[in-house]
Amino acid sequence: MNSVSNLLLKPFSLHSMEEKLEIKALGRPVPELNIEQTIKSKNRQYIRKFNASIYDKHIWICGCEKSNSLFCFPCLLFGGEYIWTKTGVTDINHLTDRIRKHETSKSHIKNDLSLSLFGKLDIARQLDSEYRNSVHLHNEKVKNNRYVLNSIVNCIRFCGAFELALRGHNETEFLTNPSVFGGLVDFSAELDLSLKAYAEKAAAFKGTSKAVQDEILQIMLEVCQEGIVGEIRETHFVSIIVDETSDVANTNQMVVLLRYVVNGKPTERFWNFVTPQKHDTKTLASCLLKELESLGINKQKYKLISQTYNGANLMRGSLGGVQAILKQTYPQAEYIHCYTHQLNLVMLNAASVNRNVRIFFADLQGICTFFSNSPQRTAMLDQVARKRIPHSVPARWNFHSQTVNTVFAFKEEIKECLRVILNSDEISNINTISLASGHIKTLESKNFTFWLSFFHKVMPHVDILFGQLQKRNVEPWQARKCISAFEEKVIAIKEKVVLNVPENTVNETNPESTVNEAKRRKTDSSELKKEAKEVCDIIICQIKERFKFTGHLIAATLFQPEMFPQYDTCFPDRSLNEICVVYPFIDSKKIKTELSVIYSTEEFHTMSGAIGLYDFIVLNSLEETFSECVKLLQVLITIPMTTSETERCFPTLKKIKTFVRNTMGQERLSALAMLSVEKDFIMNLSNFNQRVIDKFSNSKDRQMDFLFK
Repeated sequence: MNSVSNLLLKPFSLHSMEEKLEIKALGRPVPELNIEQTIKSKNRQYIRKFNASIYDKHIWICGCEKSNSLFCFPCLLFGGEYIWTKTGVTDINHLTDRIRKHETSKSHIKNDLSLSLFGKLDIARQLDSEYRNSVHLHNEKVKNNRYVLNSIVNCIRFCGAFELALRGHNETEFLTNPSVFGGLVDFSAELDLSLKAYAEKAAAFKGTSKAVQDEILQIMLEVCQEGIVGEIRETHFVSIIVDETSDVANTNQMVVLLRYVVNGKPTERFWNFVTPQKHDTKTLASCLLKELESLGINKQKYKLISQTYNGANLMRGSLGGVQAILKQTYPQAEYIHCYTHQLNLVMLNAASVNRNVRIFFADLQGICTFFSNSPQRTAMLDQVARKRIPHSVPARWNFHSQTVNTVFAFKEEIKECLRVILNSDEISNINTISLASGHIKTLESKNFTFWLSFFHKVMPHVDILFGQLQKRNVEPWQARKCISAFEEKVIAIKEKVVLNVPENTVNETNPESTVNEAKRRKTDSSELKKEAKEVCDIIICQIKERFKFTGHLIAATLFQPEMFPQYDTCFPDRSLNEICVVYPFIDSKKIKTELSVIYSTEEFHTMSGAIGLYDFIVLNSLEETFSECVKLLQVLITIPMTTSETERCFPTLKKIKTFVRNTMGQERLSALAMLSVEKDFIMNLSNFNQRVIDKFSNSKDRQMDFLFK
C-alpha cells in the first residue's frame, strides 16, 4: 500500500482515513535500486552507481523499483515538486545538489510537517500549556499503571514457569491463606513501595481477579505464538509433531509441537493443547489443519516438510488416516512414524511371540507388584536387598530394561527377602505367604532363570537405542547407524544363546532315572534355545520391516563423513535421484556439483554430520555457493526422529490440570503450559512484558489509563 507505484496509481488523498494512517505507519519504501550513470570528464570516463546509504542520510527519500528512481515521500503524499513526486530522480551525478535544493524548499518543509502531524492533534492544542500539563500528568499516571501491570505479569509468569496454581478455592479479600498468585502479589507489594501504595488505594483495577488473569494469560499465549510465527516466517521448512493423552478430567488432549531450524539448530516449540470434539479421522485432521492455518503456512505447499504421530491407525492410515488428509493440502508433508514407538512395537511383538516369554514378563511384573503394593514389604526389601525394583511400563521398554537388570543383579537378595517374609512371625496374611512362596519358586525355576539371563543381555541394547533415539538433536544418519548397531548386537546374542543347565548328578540307586532326567533336561534346553532364537528373529525381522530407510533417511546417507572418500570415487547417483523425486524443489544438477566438491575436499571428511556441515556453511557465508545442499540439510535437521518432546509436555499438563483444578478452561491450560514449557523462549523474547501490556491496553476500553498520549 505504501509503495511509490501504488501511490502514483491511487493518490494519498483518495484513500480512507484508516488507509492513510496505515500508509503513514508503514513508512517510506526503501528498495535496492539499480541506477547506473556513465560520467564523462576531460581526462576519463567512469560509472556512478546507486548507494543505499542515501536512505539513512535523508529520511524523506524513498525509492520505486518499477521506475528505478528516487522520490520524496512527504511530497508524494501531499503534493510538491514534479520531479520528486511524478517522474522521480535518476540523475546521480547531480543528486547532491538536487537534494540540497529540494529539502530547503518551502513546499517540502510544509509537507514534512503535515506528515509528522497527520493523525495527531492540531498545533494550537499541542502548544497550549494547560494541555501539555494535562498530557504530562496523564503520562505519569500511565507510567505508574503500566509499572503495576508489569509486576502482575511477572507474578503470572512466575506461577506459570513453576506450574503453580494462580487461583485458590476462596479468593475473598483479607484471606489468611490466599492463592499462590495472590500471596506472590502481596509479597511483591511488601518489597515494592509503589506497588504497595497502589494495592492499598486501587479501586477500579487490582489485577488479581479471575477475569483479568484469564485475559492476561490469553494475551501471553498470543504474544508467544506471534514470536513462534515470526521464527517460522524466517525458516524454510517446518515439521509438526502430534501426540495424544487424557487429562485428570478424562478429556482427550492433543498436544501440537512445531520443529524448525533457528540459527542452524533444530528447535522444537510447544504450540497448543487442542481438544477435538470427536475422536475420528476427519475431526482430528480438521483441528490440525486449523492450527497450521493459524501459522500462516497454508499457502506454502513446501513449507510443511513432515508430520509425526504416535503411529495409531487413525493417524497413519495411508488412505483415510490423518496423515493422508493433511498430505492433500501439504503434498510434501511426509509421514514419519516415531522411532521410539516403533521400537516399543518391536519389543512388544518379541515379548508376545510364545507362551514362556509371556509368562516370564508376567512373573517379573508380579514380583514388582508384590513389593510395591505394601510399605512393609518395601521396607523389608530396603533392609535386606538395599535396592528397590523399578516399575516396568508397558509402553516404555527401557523401563523393562531397568526391571530386568535389577532382578538379575539382586536375584539372591530378593529371594532372601522373600524367605524372611515367609519366616516372619509378624506376617500372618495367607495371601502374602502364598505369593512369597510362589515368587521364590519362580526365581528358582529354570525357565525364569534362562529368560532373565537372556533378556539381561538384550535389554541394555534396547536401553541404549532408546536413549539415542530420544535425543532432540539426533540426526537421521545417526538413527540409522544406531538401529544397525542394535540389529548386529541382537544377531550376536542369537548366535551365542547358552542355557545354563545345572550339572547332572548320577543317582547310584536308580541310574535309569538319572538318564531319563538328563534326556528331559536336554530337551528342555533345546526348546528354550529354540524359543530364544525365535525372539531374536522376531526382533531382527521387525527392525528391518519397521525401520525402512527411504526419503529423508536416504538423504542422510549423502552427508555421512565416513562415506565421503567412497562417494568421491563412485558418486551415489541412485540415492540422489530418489531424493530429487521425494523433494522436487531440489535442483539435481546443482546439488550433484555441490556434493562432488564436498566429497573431493578432504577438510569436509572430518565433519560431524548434517548439523556440523550446515553450521560450517552458515558460519562461512556459503549459503549461496551450496544453496541446494543447504535446502537438503535444512530438511534433514527439521524432520524429527521421535515424538519424545510431546511426551515431555504431558507431565506439565498433569501438573497444571490437577484433580483440584479439573475445571480449568482450554485457553488457560494452553497459556499456562506455554509459560512452563517455553520459559526459556519467553525469557529471550524481546520486550515480552511490554508487548503483553500493549495488547492488554488496546484490547478494550479500560477503567484505568494504560496508553500514553
